[in-house]
Amino acid sequence: MESEKPDKDLIVDVTSKEVHIALMENGRLIELNKESSQGDNFTVGDVYLGRVKKLLPSLNAAFVDIGDQKDAFVHYLDLGLYFTAFDEFVRRSNPNTDNGALYQSISLGPILAKEGRVEDHLKPGQMMVVQIVKEPISTKGSRLTAEISLAGRNIVLLPFAEKVSVSQKIASKEERRRLETLVRSILPKNYGAIIRTASEGKKAAVLVAELKSLVEKWESSWQKIARNKTTQLLFTEYSKTTAILRDLLNDSFSNIYINDERIYEETRKYIALISPEQEKIVHLYKDAKPIFEHFEVNRQIKSAFGRVVPMRQGAYLVIESTEAMNVIDVNSGIRSKSTDHEETAFQVNCAAAEEIARQLRLRDMGGIVIVDFIDMHDNDHKNALHKLMQDLMEDDRAKHNVLPLTKLGLMQISRQRIRPATEIATEEKCPVCHGTGKITSSAVIDEEIERQLAYYVTKGTRSFILKTSPILGAYLKRGLFGSFVAKWKKKYKCKVEVAEDTDFTVLQFEICDEKGGKLD
Repeated sequence: MESEKPDKDLIVDVTSKEVHIALMENGRLIELNKESSQGDNFTVGDVYLGRVKKLLPSLNAAFVDIGDQKDAFVHYLDLGLYFTAFDEFVRRSNPNTDNGALYQSISLGPILAKEGRVEDHLKPGQMMVVQIVKEPISTKGSRLTAEISLAGRNIVLLPFAEKVSVSQKIASKEERRRLETLVRSILPKNYGAIIRTASEGKKAAVLVAELKSLVEKWESSWQKIARNKTTQLLFTEYSKTTAILRDLLNDSFSNIYINDERIYEETRKYIALISPEQEKIVHLYKDAKPIFEHFEVNRQIKSAFGRVVPMRQGAYLVIESTEAMNVIDVNSGIRSKSTDHEETAFQVNCAAAEEIARQLRLRDMGGIVIVDFIDMHDNDHKNALHKLMQDLMEDDRAKHNVLPLTKLGLMQISRQRIRPATEIATEEKCPVCHGTGKITSSAVIDEEIERQLAYYVTKGTRSFILKTSPILGAYLKRGLFGSFVAKWKKKYKCKVEVAEDTDFTVLQFEICDEKGGKLD
């Protein structure tokens, strides 16, 4: 009997500057994405008209200006098979040209040689259509390709291409043949396509509507190319919300909650296009309580994004990130009463593997990840842990590779890095020490209070309420006639009433007037 698929809920929090998207699996936060509304971000899938800035013959590559502060990078092998067709279209298009006729008249051949040189096809100042495949990270600019693709839920459209390929995951030969025949019959000239797994069993009307929308999206950029041969954004991928839906939407998706009417309508229309039967799962959230608070997303963020990540039964992870790699240390946290240390280590490591797979997706950690598991000696346990880690990462959309444990108990995971890792500050500055880690010495706290009282007396105030913690209050009132409070009253000829507040930290105090107003 097959296990039930987990329910997936998408929670979308729209603010004036950003859109935050949380993917929940059975109420547990699995992915967190952020989309800026400022329009100055460079995102995977965006298509630009860029200007070649500098050739790098030694690397067989070029730097391309797409409007970012850091120049983007394109390698010769990323120019694609039919770069000459794209190049001819960019050069020949102008406001007085029938771009549709021009596009169909361009010959696709000859294809670029695999061993060719970048200087044979690019020169400084040349305009070219490029697409971002990796976002700017640290000091590096975006990574580009000149082989443009427009991804839909069921179909990926390929301008200036001729192949039509079908996903290998569609097992039925009859279904593969049906889909290929259908798509070939509706593809315009000089277009290719990749038929995705999600298209299996879809009606012709759904595929035709999606293909039409993708073609319109590509052709809407032609006027920009023809009118203005300068660096510019031609079109962007769908919003992060719809991009996530495109890649993840399946029968187990139960609900999508959105707190903004515009994004709600955009999402509803997109689902109606790619999967009409699931349009009803989109809901507009209207409650006064913030949407992330209602679904307890904020609470999970605070517990999941710290340097130390707690797990059950006292175990925890310590996550450190550097420029070159990410390091995760697994700790049992408590001394187990069990005498079978091998079994205990295996159980803690299995629980850690589950949390690590979640953390990689949640933080979108990329590059090399080294995991220091608790030492185990049993080879069966080591192999089982490796297999478990591979299974847990099957749902991860980023390309990855999980290597077996080394003799030192280390596991190496490589994970595709296409955007900077998500970082959220979960720590706050201490209101007492202000982040220094130091507080006023208890030996001089009475001098600090007396100095402030003396100042206020010189300004004319004679009656005070001194708010303190219970411990400090007891210290200041200790002794009937020899207490600090008694000495201050006599010395400054003033009235001092101590009011203890259990919310105050040990040495915290406030000096107020007789009505309780805090004195500055």
